[in-house]
Amino acid sequence: MKIKKIVTLLCAAAVATTASAIDVKWTSSTDADRWHDGGQVEVTTFDPEVVYDVLVTRYQQQPILGWGGCFGELGWDALQLLSKKDQKQVMQELFSADGAAFGYCRAPIGANDFARDWYSLDDVPGDYSLKHFSIKRDKSCLIPYIKAARKVNPDMKLWACPWSPPTWIKSNKNYATKADKLNGMDPKLEVKTGAEDMVCQDDRTLNFYAGYFSKYLTEYKKAGVKVDMIMFQNEPYTHNIWPNCSWSPKGTAKFVGKYLGPLLKKEHPGVEIWHGTMNTSNYDDLMTVMADPEASKYLSGMGFQWEGKDVCRKMRETFLDMPMMCTENECGSGTYDWPAAEKTWWNIKAYVDGGCGVYMYFNMILKDKGTSSWGWDQNTLIRVDSKTRTYTLTPEFYLMKHFGHFVPEGSVKLKLMGNDDDMLAFQRPDGTVVVFVANCEDNARTKTVAWNGQALKFKMEARSFNTFVISK
Repeated sequence: MKIKKIVTLLCAAAVATTASAIDVKWTSSTDADRWHDGGQVEVTTFDPEVVYDVLVTRYQQQPILGWGGCFGELGWDALQLLSKKDQKQVMQELFSADGAAFGYCRAPIGANDFARDWYSLDDVPGDYSLKHFSIKRDKSCLIPYIKAARKVNPDMKLWACPWSPPTWIKSNKNYATKADKLNGMDPKLEVKTGAEDMVCQDDRTLNFYAGYFSKYLTEYKKAGVKVDMIMFQNEPYTHNIWPNCSWSPKGTAKFVGKYLGPLLKKEHPGVEIWHGTMNTSNYDDLMTVMADPEASKYLSGMGFQWEGKDVCRKMRETFLDMPMMCTENECGSGTYDWPAAEKTWWNIKAYVDGGCGVYMYFNMILKDKGTSSWGWDQNTLIRVDSKTRTYTLTPEFYLMKHFGHFVPEGSVKLKLMGNDDDMLAFQRPDGTVVVFVANCEDNARTKTVAWNGQALKFKMEARSFNTFVISK
């Protein structure tokens, strides 16, 4: 018997053999024609003599917890340039069931690189009692932004993370690790990342910083915003000019295990702590924290971004049941073009295949070139023209909509067999199956997919994203 036939028969065992009538709805997007009916899909009975491109099995992998993006001050400012009618429509596009249906989003604790400028929630040196802690600035911007999203999707989960602690508890007394005229840092105070703990490691400072997180959760709750989860630091391996902070693995384990974890368990027992956001592929560094007997008691999941995608699969193999997420897409350079969307697709593919159940975009809304306060042009999902005060939905918006709209929380990833480099598949809570296929080639392509005793055949347009919803 030929090897191909053996493989086909083995794969067929992973597919239900009882064929029944199915309905397939195809939604396709190209740069020229986004979110349109893809047309008819040829459906035939599964034939064990045929070698199909891909077989969608019934084997369930990680659960899908959600899709989303990050709230930021510059995003809110861009939104305010629009008319009230357009503001409402933009939020519908991002958060409603008819739009991208974002249900898992992120907020910065203090300034990130898309804040208007640097700030923390307690900038008074020596305020270990948190007397001067304040979310007054957030009440004028981030909190209204979050509430506007939850008005559309009340079930949206929210997690939070600092880019930098207050500067006065850091070794170099600056919000950054790299010197530049924008941050005024003396080059002698630059800090290499992933090895040095910039936060002073004395007991009083670490108690203060744990209290800083707890106070944030308390004050946000008072302001009417529930925070479901936190991560201790955005990108502790970053060396750059915008707000960031280096932590060593041992320092992380110490802070989480002896200070942050115990305090939040006491004062905010319903709020999870995840290990993240990790921008390193160093497995041993991650395991220093995850295997620490004290820290591990308080860690409910792991978050990865940038270089972190290269270690996801190995961490999934080590922690089979622990939730994992991509905490930030690779942000692009303000091009807003189709190739940027294709790059994001390959990142989604890598993270979801690596075991992540959440994929986070970064900025959901920006104006013009998407320039940060520290000079980096980045891509966004919704682009606002500050001159005309109008908005456009970018190619990456439609890519994220192909997932958020069709793959809700409670879905599970399905294992694929065959030539699956360009696709992902999921089973939704109602039992329907969603298959996403990207054609990143310059020519139309035909693909065959077997599922549940049936075989699908379809011809995709060049440079297209395609979602197939399969139901009985």
